This record gives sequence, C-alpha cells and structure tokens, in this order.
Amino acid sequence: MTGPAIVTVTAAGAIDVTYRVAAVPLGGFSRARSSGRELSGKGVNLSAALSRAGIATTAIVVLGEDDLTFATHSEHAAILRPVTVAGATRVNTSILDDAGATTKINAPTPTLSTDTWERVVSETVHALDHQHTRWLVLCGALPDIDDHTPDTALEPLLRAAQARRISVAVDTSGPALAMATAEGSTVSLIKPNTHELAELTTSTLTTIGDVISAARGILARGVGVVFVSMGADGALVVSEDVVVHAHARPRAIVNSAGAGDASLAGFLAGLGDREPGSAAFRECLADSTGQAAAWGAHAIAQGSTILSDVDSLPFPTVIVDPDPLRPLREPGFGERS
Repeated sequence: MTGPAIVTVTAAGAIDVTYRVAAVPLGGFSRARSSGRELSGKGVNLSAALSRAGIATTAIVVLGEDDLTFATHSEHAAILRPVTVAGATRVNTSILDDAGATTKINAPTPTLSTDTWERVVSETVHALDHQHTRWLVLCGALPDIDDHTPDTALEPLLRAAQARRISVAVDTSGPALAMATAEGSTVSLIKPNTHELAELTTSTLTTIGDVISAARGILARGVGVVFVSMGADGALVVSEDVVVHAHARPRAIVNSAGAGDASLAGFLAGLGDREPGSAAFRECLADSTGQAAAWGAHAIAQGSTILSDVDSLPFPTVIVDPDPLRPLREPGFGERS
C-alpha cells in the first residue's frame, strides 16, 4: 500500500446477505438461485475498494462479537479494526432480480453505549496517529448513542482530525449530516445522494441546476465540496468555483448496493494527497469525478456489495459546467416543515 492513508469509521457495521431470484412477487414465494454473505457497512465497503487500488486504509467498524471470527477471516481482515459489542451484527438483505432491480432491506441500527462510542473514538485517534492520514471519512448511519446527540458524538472525531490537519469527509444522512453541515462547518467533503441532499436542504430536485443550487447552499455553510451520487443520473461535484458532472454506463445492471460507496472511493482515490482548496485539488476535480462515476458503474455490474476489482472500468463522460436544465431521471424531494 502506498501514499497517504484514508481512515473510515462505520458506527453501524453489517453483514450483507444477497439473494439472486427470478422475480420478487409481493406477498408470494420465490426461491433464490444463489446467495452470498459478506462483511459490509459503508466504511468497510469504501476501505475495501480503496485497498483494491493499493491505497492505504483502515476501517474502524462496530461489529457484534458473534461475527468477529467471520470478520477476522474475511478477505479484508487486514484493514479492519473492529470495535465489538455483545451479540450479533445487524443483517442487511439485498434481493437481485432478473429485471436488474435491487430490493434492499436494512436492519435497524442498534443503540450504542457510551463506552462503545468512546472505544470507537479511541480506535480512530490511534489510527490517525499511527499512519500518514489524508482523510477521515465518517460513514453510514449514526446510531443512537447513550448520553449523546449527533453533535456531542461526532465532535471529538472532528476535533481530532482538525488538530492533526486531516481532512474530513462525511457520508451519512439525517441528523448526523445536518450537524456536520451546520453553519461554520469545517468538513471538507460531503457525499449525499440526491434524496439525502433534498432532505437536507428541504428542496425539490428535478434538474441538474436544482442539485447545483442545493449544493451551493451547503457550501455557504462552510463545507468545502459537495459530491452528489445521483444513481442513474451519474455523479455531480460542486465546489466554490468548479461544477463537474460525470456519467459512466455499467456493462450490466446487477446490484446497485454499494455503488455509492465505490463511487466515493474512486473520487478519493483520484484526489490523492492533494490539499482541499489548493489549486492542485481544484484541477483534479474533473478527473476525480470521472473516476467516481466509473467506479460506481463498475460496482453496479457485479453481484457483491464490496467492489471486487478496479480493472476494466467503463469510460466516463465528464462535463464541466453541465446544462442546469437537464432533467433528472431520479429526482429528489425534501419535506418542508
């Protein structure tokens, strides 16, 4: 592994179970043709993809003790730093049908004790201090934590990164994303999908221009870059002075679970060790966005949640300053209070 490290934190690790069926009849019966089981969670998926590309990475992940042996014997055991809790890890289920649709059912995230969260913070700080780290990435749902709000839970991680001049990226949703993007934010990068951005900004997003406007509203709060994974509409990256849209056509549509994580991995891999806000960082945003789209499309064409390789990637189409009137195939709708 070479270059600066990327440390990921997943407070709600998962075991992903994937079934392949002909169809999913609502209320009916279907027998799976095949099934698979793999360790997952957004940060695990992200770190595993980065590792495929030879990038140094460490994945801090909360797992149930019952699944620790499974984790330590997995293909990606070397990059894992498990924080264990009693019992089993939650199970997320994906059902892939012959029409190319992915039906995803995620188990609820279990509440974490204060002690567990303190161990997560301690493991993270240890990882930041024992390697040259460029990015700390906070990934996935933030569970309820005893005696904590999202603000008090995330604050020690943000403070630790800032003290070490490590850039922070956030790929979460709901109250945790709202906290990370509040006025005066020090976060360098967020990666919502279209629906999460719509919810965050209470906006209706039906065009590329709508997404750009919503992203600029987040930039005004202090966030450095907004990277929106838009599913069939590709990837859009908005910074203070750069807007880039990229799209890559998957060779097949097999499994969309994990595609957003692969896309973020491709983007961070493209950024390398460049300092957010620097001229070199701005100059590489277009290429990095194209790489994000290519990795995401490549992930969709495979059956597993975790990216299996970064070879034979589809070629992305990259457009700087895209047409704001271009309609979205998958619009986002945020609820207004």
